[in-house]
This record gives sequence, structure tokens and C-alpha cells, in this order.
Amino acid sequence: MDDIEELENICKKIIKLNAKMRSARFINSRGHLLAGGMKQGLFSLEDEKQDEMMFMELALRVKMRHEFDNEFGKVHFSISYRDKVIVMSFPLSNDDVLLVSSEKEVDFSKLAFKILKLVEHLKKNPAKTF
Repeated sequence: MDDIEELENICKKIIKLNAKMRSARFINSRGHLLAGGMKQGLFSLEDEKQDEMMFMELALRVKMRHEFDNEFGKVHFSISYRDKVIVMSFPLSNDDVLLVSSEKEVDFSKLAFKILKLVEHLKKNPAKTF
């Protein structure tokens, strides 16, 4: 199986974890989309140019968080509870990141730990992309 195809399949599995999921995307360390996207039938709240900016900002934020690993330990995930959606990011190997979004009505603590379990499996069995 091609690595990108494998990542696409993982994104589909994540979106199926909960009916309130909106998107699942793998972003590389430079802020470029590797795989994934919006749940079928849903549209992004931002335009494509804003997506690119968000991905680059996220990649930079993931790198910068390493500055505090010695004091606080490494980051396993981050959650932003926003007015319209919940956005979660999960750092992967080589500063790549899994970015997911959901509707606000989801139980984000349970969902985040389900996704984290999947991410930990990915870290132990990484695709060549990471």
C-alpha cells in the first residue's frame, strides 16, 4: 500500500470515530497537507489560502512547543475550543502533525484519547512518510 493511501485510510478511520467529526488531515513539518481532508458532504469554514496559512502556523507551533519539553514533558495533543468548532492537533514524528476538527457538541476528552491511542500506534509503526 502506498504511504499516502495509508494516511488517507487513517484519516477516514478517524472521521468515522464520531458522527460529529469534521476533518482529519496529516500536515508535514513545513505546513503542507500530506493527506486527508473534510468529511464527505461538509465544507471547510475557511478558504484554501487560509487552510495553507493555518497549516504553516500549526507546523511552527508544534516545533516551538518542543522548547518546553524539558520542563513540562512532551506534548501528546492540543485542543482549541473555538466558537464554531473544536480543533485538535497531535504531534507525530519529525514534527509532522495530525490535525482534526469536530463539531462543538462532541465529548472532546474521550475523542482526543481515542485519537491519541491511534497516534501512539502510528508512532510505534510509522509509515515512511514520517
